[in-house]
Amino acid sequence: MKNINLKYNIILPLVGLISVVMISCERGFSDDVELATFPSTAEVFTDTPVGLTDEFFISFDPAFGANTNGFGTDDNEAYEGSTSIRIDVPAPNDPDGGFIGGIFKDRGEGRDLTRYNALTFWAKGSTTATVGLFGFGTDFEEDKYAVTLENVQLSTDWKKYIIPIPDPSKLVQEKGMFIFSAGTQSTNGFGFTFWLDEIRFESLGTIGQPRPRILGGQDQTAQTNIGTSVPLIGLSYTANLPNGQNVTVSATPSYFDFETSNPFVASVDELGIVTVDGPGQGGDNTAVITASLGGVEAEGSLTVEAVDIDVISIFSDVFANVPVDNYNGFYEPFQTTLGGAVNENGNNIIDYTMLNFVAIEFYGRDGSGVEPVDATDMTHLHIEFRVNETVDASDYINMELHNNFTLPNGILGSYQITGSELLSNEWVEFDIPLSSFAGLTSRDALGMMLFVTDNNIANLSVDNIYFYAEN
Repeated sequence: MKNINLKYNIILPLVGLISVVMISCERGFSDDVELATFPSTAEVFTDTPVGLTDEFFISFDPAFGANTNGFGTDDNEAYEGSTSIRIDVPAPNDPDGGFIGGIFKDRGEGRDLTRYNALTFWAKGSTTATVGLFGFGTDFEEDKYAVTLENVQLSTDWKKYIIPIPDPSKLVQEKGMFIFSAGTQSTNGFGFTFWLDEIRFESLGTIGQPRPRILGGQDQTAQTNIGTSVPLIGLSYTANLPNGQNVTVSATPSYFDFETSNPFVASVDELGIVTVDGPGQGGDNTAVITASLGGVEAEGSLTVEAVDIDVISIFSDVFANVPVDNYNGFYEPFQTTLGGAVNENGNNIIDYTMLNFVAIEFYGRDGSGVEPVDATDMTHLHIEFRVNETVDASDYINMELHNNFTLPNGILGSYQITGSELLSNEWVEFDIPLSSFAGLTSRDALGMMLFVTDNNIANLSVDNIYFYAEN
């Protein structure tokens, strides 16, 4: 194994949030002006890197746990030719970092990939492990056209993998040639090795049946205050591969074209951010947000209803959330609870496992600057629970509201939800009067929401947590 010089960068979201402002000019281009074009080089790595940065591999930032020591090339293993890329995935307790990942970036001004419809590569593993993601379009700048294929199962023999490009016409100047991220979740913490070879973009005539989706393909409804913005999530693209199998990739909003049925109520920008602009006209206070990709209508929609509700949202896709410190303020060595915010079929939810107790904190932990919640004018707490296992009537969830820890007596109020009020593997909504929290005499500096169970409820999902004032 040969070492490769590398540099690292911070872990950035795959969805770029940089707006591109197009400024028009009164004078058009002269017929003599030749517009710039970019090379259409297909190869990313054969026996050597092709047109990549001098450092070849740009790692995720070690400050976030990325290991920079496990990347290199291997002259003793190759699918074709004499050399492959070798990646040694570290154990989670490795002092140099518990996962490995990064990007390959084009060294020049970018490539014109409009003639291709897929990124392909060959891979094999030392064991049948799962790699967290492969993809392209991430360049640690805009990441505007990032695409990822997640949870890829490796074989111990060389196998070809295909990642379809949702809309090649968008990729006129792409720098993000390849991305991967791997940990040991599928091997119970044991490190493993995998190899990559023959990474290139291709034009495969047998990729078809495009099926774009927003919101996980669901038709959702949200009541939202005027002036509030909510992102469209759960964006994906499914295509049928030459082997007859369907593959689904995550895609950034820039591949999609978004529309609103009622611009008097809501608008949607090129990044899929929906803003409720007004109450509408003639009593119509709803707007339906839809999308298409490459001329194909996307499954899923968001019906927005403009309302005037006094809300403080802790965690919700419906309302704009106030800043929080975390959704799992882990307390060692007493707490066993794992998990936090995740995306589930186009919905953001909080998912907890191994639950004994867990806190959502919003009091400025470790100097974060997050302000405690002033719920003085609120009357109710809305929250939704799903117990992801069998629930008995004797089970319970104790909910506690705490102050911001600058006041005496940390707990302010408590409320118990019994097992008879919950359902197994189904969402249940609760609208709890704040007056029902025993001992709650002050609401002006709430700093924590704590969940404590009887240890029989170990797997719990939570969603749509917000305080509101009942009119």
